[in-house]
Amino acid sequence: MFVTKNLRVSFIIFIVGLISFFIADLSISTVDTSLLVEEFFFSIIKLSFSNYSILFEAFLNTITIAIISIFISSIIGFFLALFFSNMLVRISLSFTRAIHELFWALIFLQIFGLNTLTAILAIIIPYSAILAKVYAEILEEHDTFPDVLRGKSKVSYFIYTKIPDAFPHLISYTLYRFECALRSTAILGFVGITTLGYYLSSSFMQGYYNEVWLMLILFYIVIASVKWWFNKYTFTPLTIASFFYLDDFSGFNWDNLVRFVTSDIVPHPIRNDLGFDKTLAWFDNIFSNEILPGVFNTIVLTQLSLFLTALLALVLFPLVSKKFFSKPTRLTSHIFLVILRSTPEYILAYIFLQLFGPSMLPAALALMLHNGSIIGHLMGNETNLLSLRPDVTKKRNEKYFYEVLPRVYNQFLAFLFYRWEIIMRESAILGILGIATLGFFIDSAIADFRLDKMFLLLLVTALLNIIVDLISKKAREYLRADASFSSCGCSLK
Repeated sequence: MFVTKNLRVSFIIFIVGLISFFIADLSISTVDTSLLVEEFFFSIIKLSFSNYSILFEAFLNTITIAIISIFISSIIGFFLALFFSNMLVRISLSFTRAIHELFWALIFLQIFGLNTLTAILAIIIPYSAILAKVYAEILEEHDTFPDVLRGKSKVSYFIYTKIPDAFPHLISYTLYRFECALRSTAILGFVGITTLGYYLSSSFMQGYYNEVWLMLILFYIVIASVKWWFNKYTFTPLTIASFFYLDDFSGFNWDNLVRFVTSDIVPHPIRNDLGFDKTLAWFDNIFSNEILPGVFNTIVLTQLSLFLTALLALVLFPLVSKKFFSKPTRLTSHIFLVILRSTPEYILAYIFLQLFGPSMLPAALALMLHNGSIIGHLMGNETNLLSLRPDVTKKRNEKYFYEVLPRVYNQFLAFLFYRWEIIMRESAILGILGIATLGFFIDSAIADFRLDKMFLLLLVTALLNIIVDLISKKAREYLRADASFSSCGCSLK
């Protein structure tokens, strides 16, 4: 029965992905791609930077903003997790986390300007919602105590039984989310905040690829070494130091916030009392010219990227599995996958955009590489837990298709559906790079200071992500497959 369900779901993913492949704009528009690619990749042997003090400051800004953001987000997220069973809380958090942190940054830029407060709020709001959801799921997984232990006090039950039992997994996920915060903070530089992405985009636009490679390599080192410099011994001093270092929290203006909520995002015809017909015409124009094509392109890019992610993950996972390769090969493959999943999709898409020109190709490649490496890594870990028969075939292709893949395929589909919502969020935001997804129209609305249209498009983006999340959940229930947050599922959200 499981085999039949897996085949049905896989067939749907394959057909939809194939249709998306033929519909998507995958054209290459650069004049001489091969020369640009060669120049870019050969620059790795001559690393340098024009001003190392500026580079050091960019890394400090990136790290300190991430530390403060995850500190505040984890507190808010944990508090909200205790009330996650409330329908209103769940719906509010679904909407909040459905909007990408770059979109939040673009919103707060209109209210608070280009400063530290904008960057921190852009991370805190979606991350608090994500942490609340995952914390609630972790606590639910550890709700295994007999009813007699729960007593009459819910607070005592949480403090003395449930939380201590789940605490290692809560910490593990929070550390993973901190790595995500580092990546998110880095890409905030693309909207003008002086984190790593700001100087990365500047160097790329000027053709200083040696600087681009230096920043990327240093960023990989920072990500790979997180567990050594951000742990229970360093957490408190680093958090305190971050608050002292980021002393620029100016920009909060209550009048700007009130104006934004009560005027800027109110539809233009309603704000100017132009009547129902004008309001309907305003909405119809946006719906026909921006919402429909934006949603269509976002879905096409999402489904194409999901299909490519699945193919890449199936190819990659044997490379890190003890069942297929020796330790040197696994180590090399592991380093390669760490690099791919440590590079934010936005940065990968930006690099491919410079190499291949504006189309869906850069975004699809970026989403495939990042998400495929994550699922490939998780699948490799799953296969390491398998026990094979002593007389199992030594031929890798037969072992792959007849022994290993059938036993982990259900888990593979669960991982894939978990990443579906993430791919949808990223597909929307990558429109800022010039791809005609919803992000393209949102960015255009902000550039024209049409914040009412921006807000409407953000509502559509959030609704689309919520629908995908619900379908994903139903698909996992149909497959009776899930990924435990207590084991390897921490890297999925």
